[in-house]
Amino acid sequence: MLFVDVIPAPGQHFYSRSGANHTRAFANVDFHPLLLYFTFWLSHSILQKKRLMAFEQTERWFGPNDPVTLQELKQTGATGIVTALHHTPTGEVWSSDEILKRRQTIEAAGLRWSVAESLPIHEDIKQRAGAYRRFVENYKASVRNLGACSVDTVCYNFMPVLDWSRTDLAVPFQDGSMTTKFELAAFAAFDLFLLKRPGAEKSYTEDQLRRAKQYFGRLSESQKDQLVQTVLLGFPGSLEAYTMKELLAALHAYQDIGDAGLRANLAEFIHNIIPVAEEAGVRMAIHPDDPPWSLLGLPRVVSNSQDIAHIVSIVDSRSNGITLCTGSLGASKRNNLVDMAERFAPKIHFVHLRNVSCTGDGDFIEDNHLDGDVDMYGVVKTLLLEQKRRAAEGRADRRMPMRPDHGHLMLADRHWHDLYPGYSLFGRMRGMAELRGLELGIQKSLGW
Repeated sequence: MLFVDVIPAPGQHFYSRSGANHTRAFANVDFHPLLLYFTFWLSHSILQKKRLMAFEQTERWFGPNDPVTLQELKQTGATGIVTALHHTPTGEVWSSDEILKRRQTIEAAGLRWSVAESLPIHEDIKQRAGAYRRFVENYKASVRNLGACSVDTVCYNFMPVLDWSRTDLAVPFQDGSMTTKFELAAFAAFDLFLLKRPGAEKSYTEDQLRRAKQYFGRLSESQKDQLVQTVLLGFPGSLEAYTMKELLAALHAYQDIGDAGLRANLAEFIHNIIPVAEEAGVRMAIHPDDPPWSLLGLPRVVSNSQDIAHIVSIVDSRSNGITLCTGSLGASKRNNLVDMAERFAPKIHFVHLRNVSCTGDGDFIEDNHLDGDVDMYGVVKTLLLEQKRRAAEGRADRRMPMRPDHGHLMLADRHWHDLYPGYSLFGRMRGMAELRGLELGIQKSLGW
């Protein structure tokens, strides 16, 4: 198929995008205007279909204070930006003025605000306590404002207290880059001997208790301080952290809630928010727990297929969907990511592609995007087929934003200060390039 930049009149030179002159081949052809129009239309249609069956490639940006600029993210190949109003306190309304201001900043760089990640949920909502009704109404207002400002996808999570957890944020990788890891013995040592959470020993097996004691015994005072700082690190984009006293108080608030209570509180939240999201034209995409098991005795309710099946069944709506995070779910060997992608494909509104290698009982390290234990080929193929299905149905919500979730800290990233772990420029650029190549290879193998 010949893609033409300009439709020539009969007798004019005829050039393809490659720059080749096709005048000689067509010198004796009298082009009818309708034939030329049809050729252009067909070429354009094929190109559009390919775009409809491809990911919307995005990168995360933490706003004006992010040391990585929008122009730099644009050079990774991204066309969309994933961001949030991190300066707005959790529970307060995201105003239309602030949303538009952020959107205009992004669009001025030639990019699109593709996904709001995250629109955080106040702990009172998760506990169904305190001022939770007011915070639910504020959340509704934020969703309405995002929809009115053409931000149509919202990533959120329902993890109590800690947004995500690692035990080391500067792990030397085999190629000399830096990555992150979670080591259960280290986390248990923090829980048992540094935080000294009441009843913590009940959360671990005898073998885990033994390994935690051995691990703690090897730590210097500076290593203990570093472990505390790492575990207490706050939400992405914040770099703020709990104190030990604040963490113990936050954990105490959940001691009588349990999995069943948190699951009921999530269901109530979904019942309240999804009708508003439908009206606003917004797709809600819940993010799985990271890691997908209980920590510090806290309940976890978005960790496996059973959890996700329950969540999407609470309200039968296209607005009630999920973020497929292959790294979070992939940290558990019980989760088959290809099976999960196939099962929940119609409900996947946002994609985080990240890979992990699980190195032991509850241990994992963040690997290169195409390495690790997650079958990235199988996941990406499944998602591309789902987008093709949506396009064939004419679904307005066929768009599937994807971002390369996390990236190693490369040598070229070392000069930056205050980079949030996992959000280097060159590490994510490498991930985007690898995933784009995988996507193209799958498309070619399918004859697209």
